[in-house]
Amino acid sequence: MAEIRIRLNGEETLCRAGQCLQELLEELGYRPPLVVVEFNGAILPRRAWPSQPVVESDAIEVVTIVGGGS
Repeated sequence: MAEIRIRLNGEETLCRAGQCLQELLEELGYRPPLVVVEFNGAILPRRAWPSQPVVESDAIEVVTIVGGGS
């Protein structure tokens, strides 16, 4: 299995080559309905995740949405 290097939340990470963003997030244990993704400096709409390829040197920031309040 080929691997690529990406930057995930500021840290270099190895991941499987040939994945789309949706697959990568699920493989890493994120629940896609509960996260927002900045992909190479831009917020990427959730509808684009299944068709967005992840390639060498991509920078991905994942922010988990946390509910709460009083």
